[in-house]
Amino acid sequence: MSDMARLYVQTRFLAVLSAFLVSCQANERSLPEGSPPEASLPTGAQAVSLLGDTLFTPQLAPDVREDRERRLTEAREAYEADPSDAEAIIWLGRRTAYAGDYRSAIRIFDDGIAQHPDDPRFFRHRGHRFISTRQLERAIADLEQAASLIEGTPDEVEPDGLPNARNIPTSTLQSNIWYHLGLAHYLLGDFEGALAAYRECLAVSDNPDMLVATSHWLYMALRRLGREGEAAEVLAPIRADLDIIENDAYHRLLLVYKGELAADDLWDEVADALGNATIGYGIANWHLYNGRMPQARRALRRVLETGEWAAFGYIAAEAELARLAGS
Repeated sequence: MSDMARLYVQTRFLAVLSAFLVSCQANERSLPEGSPPEASLPTGAQAVSLLGDTLFTPQLAPDVREDRERRLTEAREAYEADPSDAEAIIWLGRRTAYAGDYRSAIRIFDDGIAQHPDDPRFFRHRGHRFISTRQLERAIADLEQAASLIEGTPDEVEPDGLPNARNIPTSTLQSNIWYHLGLAHYLLGDFEGALAAYRECLAVSDNPDMLVATSHWLYMALRRLGREGEAAEVLAPIRADLDIIENDAYHRLLLVYKGELAADDLWDEVADALGNATIGYGIANWHLYNGRMPQARRALRRVLETGEWAAFGYIAAEAELARLAGS
């Protein structure tokens, strides 16, 4: 971990609190405080959105649901064979989340942390699911803890729970920690905090897929901070011929930012709702920092129409609309 990262981990709590309060004052409204305790949620609900809507377990296509339930059963059997095994706990939590039960996944990671408090993977995965359930401050706390635990350790490839078309993992433990930490800051409107985390993420983004995913959020944070020159530098390594396995939406958005693709064409090129949530937020934000507010609002609302409420683009669209409602 670099000296910058070490300083980041030591000071971010106060920094994010200060930045968030300034952001709230500037927008004359704070984001909702996040999901309420589980006991106060209706049966089947997983979270309350940043716009105040109750979010229920996502509906999956029958074949997808069958596959994920089968894998969850296998993970549960492995866990029951040895409830203290860190790998078994992690995969039970991950498979539970893939089945759409984020609250139960968080409880599983709670158990993992109780048994393995020095294993950064549990804080990384629980932090991710705190983001899914809109508990952003708790996500930051977990991901900062994970960042402190990886200090001085070698990076490691993180196995994919939902393999891509080539069955080649594209992310690592460290890149995922910094990536999700940057996202949590970004969602809170703390673009300086997001910038610091994404710079650390970029340092461990050693393949084209992670390069475009990290560069996308890094670029957007810089543009929201008005640092156009630095943002342009982020685009320099992005080429149309990059060998992208799974992050095609981020790649194509970056090509829009470079002026090599037309933004309006991207909507029609993506067939799945998850891709549309990603593309949609990128386009909305592009309109936003270029001063085209009506177009930005329309694109943000279109993202919410996808129904992919666990997608990062969807959560970001919620956050923007919540802030815009108070501006």
